Amino acid sequence: MISFILISLLLIYVFTIGILIYGFSKVSAISSNELKPITHFTIIVPFRNEEDNLPHLLNSFSKLNYPINLFEVLLVDDESEEIYKVKHTNFKIREIKNERSSNSPKKDAITTAMKYVNSEWVITTDADGVVYKNWLLTLDHYIQLHKVCMIAGAVTYAIDNSFLHHFQQLDLASLQGATIGSFGIGKGFMCNGANFAYKKSFFTELNGFEGNDKIASGDDVFLLQKAIKHSPEKVYYLKSKETIVTTKALDHWKSLFHQRVRWASKTSSYQSRFGKVLGLIVFIGNLSLVIAIGLTTLGLFSWITVLLLASLKFAIDSILIRQSNSFLTTDKIRFLLLSSLLYPFFSVSVALYSLLGKYEWKGRRF
Repeated sequence: MISFILISLLLIYVFTIGILIYGFSKVSAISSNELKPITHFTIIVPFRNEEDNLPHLLNSFSKLNYPINLFEVLLVDDESEEIYKVKHTNFKIREIKNERSSNSPKKDAITTAMKYVNSEWVITTDADGVVYKNWLLTLDHYIQLHKVCMIAGAVTYAIDNSFLHHFQQLDLASLQGATIGSFGIGKGFMCNGANFAYKKSFFTELNGFEGNDKIASGDDVFLLQKAIKHSPEKVYYLKSKETIVTTKALDHWKSLFHQRVRWASKTSSYQSRFGKVLGLIVFIGNLSLVIAIGLTTLGLFSWITVLLLASLKFAIDSILIRQSNSFLTTDKIRFLLLSSLLYPFFSVSVALYSLLGKYEWKGRRF
């Protein structure tokens, strides 16, 4: 009976991931073209204690293949312990102080920045990232060719050869694969604030982060889900290698654990029913494998059944990860089998710990 239940749950998981794989292939990749750029952008960068990372981000902005009169940068200092002084740049840049009014520093930072935005479009990104030279150009061309008010984009990691970094990249590849796949089947529910663009007027129309400002994280996901509920025809995913934002991988397991807890803690507050169901299916899929392994070590379960379950999950996960990773980066996949063995235990631990609602981030406890 237990074997039947666990196998059934894994089959549901396999079927669901298969749908996401199909959805991923349905989203067409695009690139920039010969259109003359016309869109004005304001790039909002909330930051806290990022004096080592900001110069790299600003340097990537200086290399953008885009008219400097058509974009500006707003750096929003969220109570940094050190003072960051902006050096001379070839583009317009302003630094402002975050005005705290909620339990979410990043949402407050974006809301604060909106008071200074004069352009039609805003883009949020992270201080520890870098962008490709055609980032804005490709966004502009997509905006010109589509009636769109919000655009989600891809994010990847800059990694070294360590297992920790490759584990994060594989995890992110699965998340990005699920993100793109969900858009491909018309069920978009997730995005990443390191590469997220929308019209200022649309942000105002949605009343910004009103309704979820008590939740510390989710400046990206909650706004996206609110937008899709309000006007799904205005929200798109831009699948382009030229617009991928590269961020830094974390160097410590504790930091990774707390980051993933922060991400997982907002799942129960999703407006998207599909997002909630998918999160539950992924959790149950991983939990089923953990339970099966536990029962086997106690002699209560067959090793053959465990190998069958693990093989099914590994096979379907590998397809989505390879599909996504080939889009996100040229780095070769490493430690896939080892990561796949560890991930169910890591994922279940994160999910259960997130129920406590406590985590550390940027030197603060939430």
